[in-house]
Amino acid sequence: MTTTTRQRPPSGRAQTQRKRPPAPPQSAPLRLGNPRRRAGLLLVFVLIVFTVFAGRLLELQGFRGDALAAAAVDQRTTTVKVLADRGDIVDARGVPLAITVESRHVTVDQTLISDPLGTAQAIAAVIGTPAGPLVERLTGERRFAYVVKDITPEQWRQIDELGLVGIYSERALERVYPSGDVAANVVGFVGGEAGGGLAGIEYAMDDRLGGVDGWRTFERVSGVAIPGSAETVEDPQPGSPVQLTIDRDIQYVAQRALANEVMATGAESGSIVVMDPRTGDILALAAVPTFDANDPGAADEANRGNRAITDVFEPGSTAKVMTVAAVLEEGGADANTMFSIPPTLDRGGKTFHDATEHGGYEWDLATILAQSSNIGTILAAETVREQTVFSYFEKFGIGQPSGIGLPGESPGYLTPMSDWSATTFPTMVFGQGFSVNAVQMADVFSTIANDGVRMPARIIADPAVPAGEGERVVSERTAKTIREMLERVVADGGTAPMAGIPGYRVGGKTGTAQVIDPECGCYNGDTIGSFIGMAPIEAPELVIAVTIVKPKVTQMGGELAGPVFREVMTYALQAQRVAPITPKSR
Repeated sequence: MTTTTRQRPPSGRAQTQRKRPPAPPQSAPLRLGNPRRRAGLLLVFVLIVFTVFAGRLLELQGFRGDALAAAAVDQRTTTVKVLADRGDIVDARGVPLAITVESRHVTVDQTLISDPLGTAQAIAAVIGTPAGPLVERLTGERRFAYVVKDITPEQWRQIDELGLVGIYSERALERVYPSGDVAANVVGFVGGEAGGGLAGIEYAMDDRLGGVDGWRTFERVSGVAIPGSAETVEDPQPGSPVQLTIDRDIQYVAQRALANEVMATGAESGSIVVMDPRTGDILALAAVPTFDANDPGAADEANRGNRAITDVFEPGSTAKVMTVAAVLEEGGADANTMFSIPPTLDRGGKTFHDATEHGGYEWDLATILAQSSNIGTILAAETVREQTVFSYFEKFGIGQPSGIGLPGESPGYLTPMSDWSATTFPTMVFGQGFSVNAVQMADVFSTIANDGVRMPARIIADPAVPAGEGERVVSERTAKTIREMLERVVADGGTAPMAGIPGYRVGGKTGTAQVIDPECGCYNGDTIGSFIGMAPIEAPELVIAVTIVKPKVTQMGGELAGPVFREVMTYALQAQRVAPITPKSR
C-alpha cells in the first residue's frame, strides 16, 4: 500500500492562495421550552390564585359570613307601618258619625311596565277615571310609585284579576263621615296618611280614637314580598270608639232650620244649642255656614270651626235672667214688686234708654222681664249690692270655659270689679260690657230649667269621660219663679209670641245685642238677635239657644230667632217623647 504524504511547504515560501469570503452571522439557535417545566409553572400560578380565592372565601364565610349575610338581608328588608283602625264616633243612639273603612293604594314598578298606555286604560276602566294622568305615573324607572290611592277593595280585586305585570297594592284606611255636614263642626275631621285628628272631637279625643300603629318587617324585591322569607309582625291596637251626647236627627233638624233662617235674613252666620238641662248633655250643636267633613279643604277655614264655642258676643237682654235671679235670691224684690220706670235713666254720666221710647210706667219685676226693659232691670239690680250681682254672674259661669271639651273654645270675658267704670254695672245687668259664647248662655238657662242647679255642659257620653257634678246657683223657688216669668215672654203681649208651641208650656227670653267693631272698640251698627227658651215650663227637659249674627233685616231677637226655636223645639219634644199637656195639667 502506498501512502502519499502531503507536506506543508516550508516556511517563508511564497504561495498563491484564494481567500474565502467571511461566513454570514448566525442567529441564536431556537430552543423549545420544556413542557414539564411549563406545566409546573402553570400549576404554581393556579395554586396561587386558588389560595387567594380560598383565603377570601374563608374570610367571607368563616369570619364575616354572618355579618355579610345579615347585611344582604338588611338591604332587601323593609319595615312598613301597619295603621291602626281608628275608633268610630257615634251619636247618642249609636248612629255612626265617623267610621274607618279599608281602602287600597295601587302601586307600580315602572321598570316592569312595557305598555304604560294599555296598563293605564285597563286600570282606568275599573276605577272610572281618565287614563291620561295614570300614564305618567306608570312611565319611568322608579321601582316604586303610587298610581292611585284610596280605591275600594272590590276595585282592587278587579284590577288584580287583570294580571297586570308590575302592578301591586297596599292596604290603607280611609276616614268616612256618613252624614256629611251633619254635626261636622262637632265631629271635626282628620288629615294626612296617618289620619290624625285636626279639628273637633277627632282632635280632642285623638289619643283615644287613634289607637297604636303596628309594624311589619319582611324581605322584598321590586316592592314585592319574597315568598317564604322571614317576616316579623307587631299587630296594631285599634282605637276605641267615642259616643257623643249629640242626637243626629235633632242635629239635622237644627242645622236645617238655622241655615234657612240665616239665608232668609242675609245673616253672616248663626248657631244653635240644644241641651238637656237635667244632665248638661248637648243634643245638638250647630253652626252655619258649615262644611262637609268628607271634604274639609273645600270650605273656608272660618267655617270649619265651631262658632257656638269659638265666637263670643255681648248677650244683650238674655242676660237679664241672671240679674233677676240675683235680685230674687237675695230678696231685693219679688216677682210682684212694683218699680217706677221713667222714660230715661241717668247713671255714671250716661243716659240709658229702653229699646222703644215710652213715657213713665209702673211695672212689676215680672213685667220688666217680659217687656225686656233696660231701665227697669237697672233699677231692680240696684236693690242688691253690685258685688253680689257680680258674684251671681260668676256662679252662672260667665267668663269661664263651659267644660264641653271641644278645642278652640273662648271663655268670653267678665270685667273684674277692679276695672269697672261708673257705667260698668248698669250696662252689665242688661247684657252689655261682657262677652259669652252660645253654649255658656244655654247653660245659664239650663240652670234655671234644672231648679237652680248648674250641670256642666258636656258633649261626650263615653263612660271613660265622667260627667261633672252639679252646683247649686239659686234656690229651687227662685228658679221656678223665673220660669213662670219667662212664660210671659212668649205669651200674647210678650216680646216673643212667635216662639210659642201649641200643646206645651214654653218660656224664654229674647235678646238683641249690638256688635262691637274690634278696630275701634265701638258699636258698628250690626246686631245679634237671639232667643233662648225651655219646655215644658213645669218640668223642663230641653233648652234651646238660637243666635243669628249680623242679619241684613231690621228685626228684633224674638222675630229672628223665635221661629227657629219653635221649629226645633217642636221636633225635639216629639223626638224625646215629651207628652204635651192637657188643660187639667195646667
